[in-house]
Amino acid sequence: MQSLQLQTREEGIPSNSRTLPFLKWAGGKRWLTKNYSELFPTEFNRYIEPFAGSAAVFFHLSPKSAILADINQDLISSYEAIKNDWRQVFSFLEKHHKEHEKDYYYRIREKGNSNNPFENAANFIYLNRTCWNGLYRVNLKGKFNVPVGTKDKVILESDNFSSVASMLEDTLLCCNHFSQTIQMAKEGDFLFVDPPYTVNDDKSGFIQYNKNLFAWEEQVKLAEQVKQAAERGVKIMVTNAYHPSLLELYKGVGEHLKLNRHNVLAGKKEFRGRYNELIVRTY
Repeated sequence: MQSLQLQTREEGIPSNSRTLPFLKWAGGKRWLTKNYSELFPTEFNRYIEPFAGSAAVFFHLSPKSAILADINQDLISSYEAIKNDWRQVFSFLEKHHKEHEKDYYYRIREKGNSNNPFENAANFIYLNRTCWNGLYRVNLKGKFNVPVGTKDKVILESDNFSSVASMLEDTLLCCNHFSQTIQMAKEGDFLFVDPPYTVNDDKSGFIQYNKNLFAWEEQVKLAEQVKQAAERGVKIMVTNAYHPSLLELYKGVGEHLKLNRHNVLAGKKEFRGRYNELIVRTY
């Protein structure tokens, strides 16, 4: 086996050149790219994602041109900061790596944003990596309120911020409602739609939590936008919970697939286990 030479942490580049998501995100799709990569289209014009999150599919496909959007301004601002000067972000992240412990976490969590976008991005990444299960949750005042988790590594061997910045060079970053982003999709583009999972009348703990983020009415609006995009000739993949209400909502839209995966994010043990997920694709 050929040996690989590790580069220094200061360079922000790991020993292999593959670009991986640098955030952990509730509902992230690393499992999908790892186990079902054959489901994605091999040819398309632009890649468009209205619910970016950790952008696992974006990093997996490494598109030449893309639009990443999300309503989470802190998330989009972090991508922008890495795109503009990843070294400054990494420098602040190194400080967090040296200082991290429980009290330090809560001081950073309470600090809020400054006028320095690179510091803000590093704070966002730091909290994401050291909070409980990488969950992004805010209170009624919009303040991040997730408790500290058990992870103690802030800088990871898989970090490749230089490559992330390169991938973002030809990527339009938008803080948009999903309807604005989907309307940008044109014939031949690939639209990957991964909203918070909510269904009509379900008792799953995590889905119940998602209702606070994404009401059923939003799911209905989203389905209408997807149908309109499909009529324009957009290549579309939608992920959601495999549930009769979602199957009915996307009835007549493309191909429906049922995938099985393991959920470990739910806080209550009874809500953890294997879950079925719906994939809708129009290509």
